[in-house]
Parts: sequence; C-alpha cells; structure tokens
Amino acid sequence: MAGSVNKVILIGRLGKDPEIKSIPSGQTVAKFTIATDERFTDRNGEKQERTEWHNIVAWAKLAEICGQFLRKGKLVYIEGRIRTDSWEDKETKQKRYRTEIIAENMQMLDRKGDDEGGGSYSGGGSYAQKGKSSSGSGDSAGQPPEMEEDDVPF
Repeated sequence: MAGSVNKVILIGRLGKDPEIKSIPSGQTVAKFTIATDERFTDRNGEKQERTEWHNIVAWAKLAEICGQFLRKGKLVYIEGRIRTDSWEDKETKQKRYRTEIIAENMQMLDRKGDDEGGGSYSGGGSYAQKGKSSSGSGDSAGQPPEMEEDDVPF
C-alpha cells in the first residue's frame, strides 16, 4: 500500500456553542468541542464510563454553517483529519501540544423537532468542505493556511 491515511470519524455531543472568529486573512474559523463516551467493564466486572473530549476546528463555509446551526448539547457527526501542533510555552519554556480534528464534513444528527440540544435547526443536512478555499490562502486541496499559535485570535 502506497501512502498513508489520516481520517477521523466522531459522533458526539457539543460541549459548548462554537466560537466563531475571522483570522487576519479574512477566512472564518470555528472552534468547538465534542464529547464521546466509552462504556466498558473493568477487570473487577464493574461497569465503567469514560468521556473523551475532542477539539474540533472548521474553516471557511463549513465554519459559518457550524456557527449558525450547532449549539451546546447537539448530537453531531464529524469527519476530518487529526492534527497535532506543538509550541514552546513562553512562561515555563516547556514544549506544549494540542491535538485537533480538522473538520471536513459535518452532519447534524438530532431528530427533527428534537430540542434537546437547544438549537433551532431541525434538519439533518450534511455540509462538506470539498477542496475550496474562499480566500485563496489555503492550498488547492482545501487545506487551511498554516498558522502560528498567535495568528488565531482566541
């Protein structure tokens, strides 16, 4: 097999409403977290539950749609790729890491009329970012522009 694969598929609930910002180049970025749950039985036969939080980043039109329709508690399908950034902490001089999922496709999964998530959108529409860069700052494959930690205004 030639090449490699970097693909993530998650289904979970939003931990808070998305943060929407515009970067200096004018491109829109949305950041939010989703929680996934894992249920298992430990060695002692006791049922356990573990919640994993995932940092999601969406760009361009997909970011705008996330900001418009997603709300805390909504069930959502996210498809994308994993990216880990590293930087040196200015105060402690320690190397820090942040792992994010760069969303390429999003689908709202709450049933029509389900107000549990608190949003007003009652669809199940799928929105994908397919190789488009609205500001020309990403490459032709729809990749977001490379940015330093200080470039994102949150």
